[in-house]
Amino acid sequence: MTLLLEVSGLTVRRGRAEILRGLDWRVRAGEHWVILGANGCGKTSLLRTLTGYMAATAGDFAVLGRRYGREDWRELRRHLGVVTASFAAAIPPAETALETVVSGKYAQLDLWREPTAGDRRAARARLREVGLGRLAEREWVHLSQGERQRVLIARALMARPRLLILDEPAAGLDPVARERFLRHVERLARRRGGPALVLVTHHVEEITPAFTHALLLRGGRVLVAGPRPEVLRSAHLSAAFGAPLRLTSRGGRYALAASR
Repeated sequence: MTLLLEVSGLTVRRGRAEILRGLDWRVRAGEHWVILGANGCGKTSLLRTLTGYMAATAGDFAVLGRRYGREDWRELRRHLGVVTASFAAAIPPAETALETVVSGKYAQLDLWREPTAGDRRAARARLREVGLGRLAEREWVHLSQGERQRVLIARALMARPRLLILDEPAAGLDPVARERFLRHVERLARRRGGPALVLVTHHVEEITPAFTHALLLRGGRVLVAGPRPEVLRSAHLSAAFGAPLRLTSRGGRYALAASR
């Protein structure tokens, strides 16, 4: 299978703090990964490094066959989809859902250009894909949190990425909105020809059956990585979160509770 992401010996230091330590990881086409770990384990730093917003101290990584340091990472980000709640603060309240989606084609928030007719058609198609075609002209300020997250997915899909990173996409959603959103993620993961997904989360409850692999981080290192059934075990999660935990599954979904 085609190698979409290749990380070798990735290390990030800031002063005396070692944030990531010799991290190795591979993502191939057709795989959908979930990244889990406690606060401070390095999840955010890993994403910031892979998207070119944080410089690595040592190691090597390549995205879509393009090696960091040899390519224009600003151009590469146009082909790497990212959905994160931090984007929301940069979107003008009066911007319509359609305008927000169009901005994804140019990898620029608060886009200062008039969308072309082709941009509008493509953006409407992406909104229909996420079930929001009827809300194309609704302003950002009037969208619910769940609708905003789906608009951000549509925005990421505008560039037709081969790899789509979802950074805690269900944060702030109520239980009903979260389940609706996760059903959409599941459909996206199963879509023929769709991108490989990387889901970053604290919650095993958000892992849907389509996710094939898991990566657990602890202290900036890979604790364990591989096929989901081999990684998502009580012992591994207890080590990752530094507390005795019990993992259960039912109907392809997980729950995690503290062991007594």
